[in-house]
Amino acid sequence: MEELARESISLLASASAKPRVEVAGPRLGSMGAIFIMLKSALGAGLLNFPWAFARAGGIHSAITVELVSLVFLVSGLIILGYASSISGQCTYQAVVKEVCGPSIGQLCEICFVFNLFMISVAFLVIVDDQLEKLCGSLYELVTGLPDSEMPYHFYTDQRFALVLLCAFLILPISTPKEISIQKYISVLGTLAATYLTTAIIIKYYTMHSVLLHITPLYSSGISSWASTFSVIPTICFGFQCHEASIAIYSSMENQRLSHWAFISVVTMIICLIIYSLTGVYGYLTFGKDVKPDILMSYMGEDILMVVARLLFGVSIITIYPIILLLGRSVIQDPLLSWWWRCGDISKVISVIGGISAFFIFIFPGLCLMFAMQSEPVSCKTRVFLTVWGVVTLLCGAFIFGQSTTIAVMQLLGKI
Repeated sequence: MEELARESISLLASASAKPRVEVAGPRLGSMGAIFIMLKSALGAGLLNFPWAFARAGGIHSAITVELVSLVFLVSGLIILGYASSISGQCTYQAVVKEVCGPSIGQLCEICFVFNLFMISVAFLVIVDDQLEKLCGSLYELVTGLPDSEMPYHFYTDQRFALVLLCAFLILPISTPKEISIQKYISVLGTLAATYLTTAIIIKYYTMHSVLLHITPLYSSGISSWASTFSVIPTICFGFQCHEASIAIYSSMENQRLSHWAFISVVTMIICLIIYSLTGVYGYLTFGKDVKPDILMSYMGEDILMVVARLLFGVSIITIYPIILLLGRSVIQDPLLSWWWRCGDISKVISVIGGISAFFIFIFPGLCLMFAMQSEPVSCKTRVFLTVWGVVTLLCGAFIFGQSTTIAVMQLLGKI
């Protein structure tokens, strides 16, 4: 083991000594990289975590899955940084094409475009839902009447507000072509997402109908562990910042892989804390009655949650510049158009979470396996890292198959 550890350190050092990936624009420091990574990960999945905790069979089961997943999440980020350093490429799809060959690279491009488009549409659906609820809440607060009595005008329709939002806010902040610029709005987006977690914790301690005394921390039995797998798509969707990781790594001032490993670990731990607190307190507050969108479980006129809904909309909006930046990097000649419509955010996340397995598990595993065929390392290190790449690949294939199958069955009304 000591020999393997020394060899791994030597491998990281040799990769770091290679020519740096050069990209245009200002360089990112450590804090800028962490905030962009956090903003890429802290998105719509935050709303779904309390529901996922309920589906997983309780707090203990869900957190166990999170901790196991964290190993692969961090491993995938480090592998992608390593693959970028040895390939000299600065985008996810270019790295996969360089390391794994053009065929797998083309598959990656197709998956990349499809995944980003699905995420973009899902986020618009979420923003639309929050605008609808926000308009109803403001009407109740101002008039004292239920939102069902709100008169209809084209300017009171949330879809009209959504068009204005896209045209005058999302589009302007998405025009910069350097990801380093996004560090400023990423701070705002991260703080907005953190406010939601804080609000859920506060409501748990202030609501009169706290369900702690009847909500079990975990369920026992085989059925409990079988249901635990249902939390995996939410984890993949919630923690995914892997698509943006190579662009972030390539823009960093310090591109030593040991430093990148530190950035990856810190980012994932912060995400783990925020997601876990949201899941735990949302689940303890509402138990198995929690809705897939946790904000929909609270009363519309609650000021604390009205602010949370508004700020979370801001948080989602700040993710779009990163998504569009990544999309521009892959959509060059072919324009792939996919249209998706689904009213239940849990089903949307199930589908996207399954696809995310490609970027968190499958492609990093392939990159590591192909890299080990040519890198000058000892036989033990080559075998160990190749086996780890195979394990990562197989886990990703299982998660994709299981998550996608369940999502399709849900959409067809089979379960």
